[in-house]
Amino acid sequence: MMAGIVSGVGGIVHSLITVYIWVLIIGALLSWVRPDPYNPIVQIIYRLTEPAYRLVRRVMPTVFNGLDLAPLILVILLQVLDVLLVNIINALVLS
Repeated sequence: MMAGIVSGVGGIVHSLITVYIWVLIIGALLSWVRPDPYNPIVQIIYRLTEPAYRLVRRVMPTVFNGLDLAPLILVILLQVLDVLLVNIINALVLS
């Protein structure tokens, strides 16, 4: 019973991380084309990504030859977090 709950919560966390990674990718692509800043979807993506970008930029310089690497750094960190969480959850479920 408990293993099913832990596994379910792990699946939800995995899905949320995956969705946020896609939001970061879409936000990075949108930054290249300069969309209408008053578009509600653009505003939502901006509100979802900017706090994370700000945190990464505060910790380390992310601009390299005019290219902002904050989205790439965040995607890599989230991928590592996702793999770690999946392995920890699998270990908890199997034990």
